[in-house]
Amino acid sequence: MDTGAQVRPAGVADVPGAVGTLAQAFSDYPYIRHVVAENDHEERVRRFQELFLTEVGMAYGRVWVTEDRLAVAAWTTPDRDPSPGFAAVGPHIAELAGDRIDAFTAAEAAVEPYRPTEPVWFLATVGVAPSAQGRGLGSAVLRPGIEAAERAGYPAFLETATERNVRLYERLGFHVTAKVELPDGGPQLWCMRRDPS
Repeated sequence: MDTGAQVRPAGVADVPGAVGTLAQAFSDYPYIRHVVAENDHEERVRRFQELFLTEVGMAYGRVWVTEDRLAVAAWTTPDRDPSPGFAAVGPHIAELAGDRIDAFTAAEAAVEPYRPTEPVWFLATVGVAPSAQGRGLGSAVLRPGIEAAERAGYPAFLETATERNVRLYERLGFHVTAKVELPDGGPQLWCMRRDPS
């Protein structure tokens, strides 16, 4: 579906709008509800997404936005090892998790065995503002990363916690590689992969 949405690489000026979009998109996301403290939840989610966008995606990968910043996708790529970025945000993530830090740690441990060990394009975060959902903006903002991974000959990998998202990603060529029931009453997480053709 051609939405006519203009998608471009994100710059520093896009950060506030993109973070606002991600914060709205993830405010009730099952995984985030499970691993981020309830008190001051919206601000914690906003900061969580800002860290992933700026300190991981923009610093070590590629980020695309729609012109209106109502959709954003951030990837890590094999071009730069994102480990320093993840290490840098780790203490902040622990602080943002608050009283859910044990759930966060357990969730990470549960999913880790299903993550690829070879170089991949990893979808760090993607979101569409609730007011703009259902218009194809998610697919539009994901497509440049998928196409770049394809051109470079790398698989793309992601994790999601909703069946609705699974269907979207399947339409984009991903397939489920694992279903992980998160411990401590957490939601199910789907690991998904798209291999280059």
